[in-house]
Amino acid sequence: MSKASFPFTKKNYKLMLIGIALILLGFLLIGLDSDPHGNGILGLTIGPIVTLAGFIFEFYAIFAKSEKD
Repeated sequence: MSKASFPFTKKNYKLMLIGIALILLGFLLIGLDSDPHGNGILGLTIGPIVTLAGFIFEFYAIFAKSEKD
């Protein structure tokens, strides 16, 4: 029997954790907006951009190839 191959490497998991942290940071920024209903610069601009960057980073983390391949 051969050794089972996992679909992700340690590199992928580390990158995924960074992406999750970016997503959470974006939602935190949206929640920290002092204007009512999040209508300030944090809630409408910076928070969503950071959140979107986190999701894009997650896609990169999933599709990143290891150095062995």
